[in-house]
Amino acid sequence: MTPTEYAVLSFSSLFVIVDPIATVPAYLAMTARDTSAQRLRMARMACLVAVGILSGFALVGQWLLSLLGITLPAVQVAGALVLLLVSLDMLRAQRSPVQETAAETAEGATKDDIAITPLAVPMLAGPAAISTVILLEAQAASWAYRAILLACVALVGLASYVTLALGASGAKWMSPLAEKIITRLMGLLLAALAVQFLFNGLKGAGGLLVR
Repeated sequence: MTPTEYAVLSFSSLFVIVDPIATVPAYLAMTARDTSAQRLRMARMACLVAVGILSGFALVGQWLLSLLGITLPAVQVAGALVLLLVSLDMLRAQRSPVQETAAETAEGATKDDIAITPLAVPMLAGPAAISTVILLEAQAASWAYRAILLACVALVGLASYVTLALGASGAKWMSPLAEKIITRLMGLLLAALAVQFLFNGLKGAGGLLVR
């Protein structure tokens, strides 16, 4: 895989799984009592925290797995199943409970500051996003590829902030119908990515069993 192909794979898969567009309605509902400036501050903090968490797992994820005795094929299969669950909900134009539950969203509406929880974790940097970044890091052939992954994480964080900022400013830039169409298309892409991760995991598991 060339660096360009790896960059496209990393950014697209992370953007799809973080899915900031689908986060906007819950974000607006949880910050209904806040001013535009407060909304922007919380969005900025949430995106910075999400980038920090995902970058941390990109750097130490493999080390943590080896410390726990977990093989890469096991992570690939488990991550694929998590992504597949999320993609099935996206194909139904629904926000997956894997990303955040209704209870977490409701609890966020009663909090004065939602930046860390539930906006950063688990809505932006949830189990599915963490699994994705670990799987992508496992495909990094060198530190140059890891640098590309970290840059993609930062770009996804920036894109998430821009998306939330547009929502906080009340921009009518996307109709509910367009949002559902885009969500379903991203769900289809995510499902294909999950199946590919599953194939890779099963192939790797087969090699381990042969040994």
